[in-house]
Amino acid sequence: MTIRRGDPWGEPARVPIEVRIVDGDRSAHHWVTTHRRAGLPIAPVGVRAGDLARTCGGGGAGRFDGPVLYAPVDVLRVTADPGTPAERVTWSVAHVVARRSWWRGEVVLVMNAQFLGAYDVAPRAHPNDGLAEALRVDPAASWRTRLAARRRARTGTHLPHPQLTVQRAPSMRWRLARPLVIWVDGERWGTAGELRVDVEPDALHVYV
Repeated sequence: MTIRRGDPWGEPARVPIEVRIVDGDRSAHHWVTTHRRAGLPIAPVGVRAGDLARTCGGGGAGRFDGPVLYAPVDVLRVTADPGTPAERVTWSVAHVVARRSWWRGEVVLVMNAQFLGAYDVAPRAHPNDGLAEALRVDPAASWRTRLAARRRARTGTHLPHPQLTVQRAPSMRWRLARPLVIWVDGERWGTAGELRVDVEPDALHVYV
């Protein structure tokens, strides 16, 4: 059940010996994708580090030696060029980025986690609220505007901004101005001219 504002979330637990522990977002992404492609429920996983773990309050060295947070999280179903012969599907645990360059052209960031590396991209995002949060950079934004936004994103103060558009929804779709490179949980996935992201609530349980 997705979290509501003010509700408790997760519980302290010790990681069972049989649970797989992965290093970060990319490994968690592969864990989820493997289960989904096999048509299986996603088994719980321990996540040592990365943007999802940080968002959940984890990621500290040695945390798996004692009690950690055990909680449900959503995953993002990502479809490139939906409804075409080139349609491809994968899953994300933390974020999806569509871009050719950070410094020019259209950029779309879809967040399940709050953080993207050193940047507090989506301060309001929660990985179990049933919503994805998307930030779109206007193609007309200058490199100076992007540089200023990037600096302010370290502290989550880049919003509001007239050339940065935010959307929160359980399902989103973009027809991109031109095909962009798609990065899923920090891993290059391919290119797409259209992108769809759907939230799968409570799809994964994590130890963090």
